[in-house]
Amino acid sequence: MSRIALVDDDRNILTSVSMTLEAEGFEVETYNDGQAALDAFNKRLPDMAVFDIKMPRMDGMDLLQRVRQKSNMPVIFLTSKDDEIDEVLGLRMGADDYVKKPFSQRLLVERIRALLRRQEVIAADDGPAPEESKVMVRGKLTMDPLRHAVTWKGQGVSLTVTEFLLLQALAQRPGFVKSRDQLMDVAYDDQVYVDDRTIDSHIKRLRKKMRQADSDFSAIETLYGIGYRYNEE
Repeated sequence: MSRIALVDDDRNILTSVSMTLEAEGFEVETYNDGQAALDAFNKRLPDMAVFDIKMPRMDGMDLLQRVRQKSNMPVIFLTSKDDEIDEVLGLRMGADDYVKKPFSQRLLVERIRALLRRQEVIAADDGPAPEESKVMVRGKLTMDPLRHAVTWKGQGVSLTVTEFLLLQALAQRPGFVKSRDQLMDVAYDDQVYVDDRTIDSHIKRLRKKMRQADSDFSAIETLYGIGYRYNEE
């Protein structure tokens, strides 16, 4: 049973969403501000979390920043329907996905399930390893899906589930272009729709992390209007 943390200062959302998730078989922890959630996470991390952005004491952005210092657990942001800045900033800071308020609880459940399935695929280590689960070496890049480990020039790079899957998809076939639609299929289930801006934000965050390991990193190339390509260095 996966443990989901809900962090929102709206008690109606906490109550209704937690009831829905519990009916779907999840264990749910609720917090009405970021500081309370962080205090609990420092003792025991959930399997994934859903954060509102605007909260008292500690908002969702600050909470995400603190969480990313110690964990790559999947995080979904709840954003205001008219605030695109929050969406883009949240993704660049390391959120895996976002859902706009007011939202369909069914949509939120599907987003949660999609991220947990992706995480399980990366973490699975029993039985014969399929091709996508083997250690992959592409020039200076090494990716170990079973350990969710990435190194560039021997230096470790910490990636979220979504960032890992996007890099893996690009690096599997160096020189070949992946469209945004193809990358959406990699990172999200078919029933989950995200727009181009979401993929672009994840790629920007991915590049930033790789450049922290190597300021000259340029292996991910943007082909404007087409998609992205990994060029082996």
